[in-house]
Amino acid sequence: MRRVVTALAALTLLAAPVAAEQVGKIDIDWLGNDIIVEAFEDPKVAGVTCHVAYFERGLIDRLQKGNWFEDPSNSSVACRQTGPITLGDIDRSQNGEAVFAERRSIIWKSIRITRVFDEENRTLVYVSHARDVQNGSAKMSVSTVPLFTPTGDDG
Repeated sequence: MRRVVTALAALTLLAAPVAAEQVGKIDIDWLGNDIIVEAFEDPKVAGVTCHVAYFERGLIDRLQKGNWFEDPSNSSVACRQTGPITLGDIDRSQNGEAVFAERRSIIWKSIRITRVFDEENRTLVYVSHARDVQNGSAKMSVSTVPLFTPTGDDG
């Protein structure tokens, strides 16, 4: 059993699909807690940029509440077209594929952004959610990017 847990932990660490750049840090209280805003480009869809916001606990909060090694897994995502969109070799299954991951504890918990392609509506759907080995969470956020094909009509 210990080998299975170790293997799962290793896979979790390797599953960080893309790195993000911090573009904002909002101070929300006197305890040093912040909302972090990061931007990342979808690695397989050129022309789409996503912004993810999440809560980061400060030192005073950690001292008061204990639980030193974990942050809440609440997050929000917004994705928009920021250039000409080119679909790469994306996963078109209903499970979609992870495009971003940020650890919220030393090993077990992370925030993920998963991309799902709604082929019928020609829309990319990005879902921000927590990923935890044993305690799933219903907290999520969704953002969509419609894929328009220009018709050439001006009127």
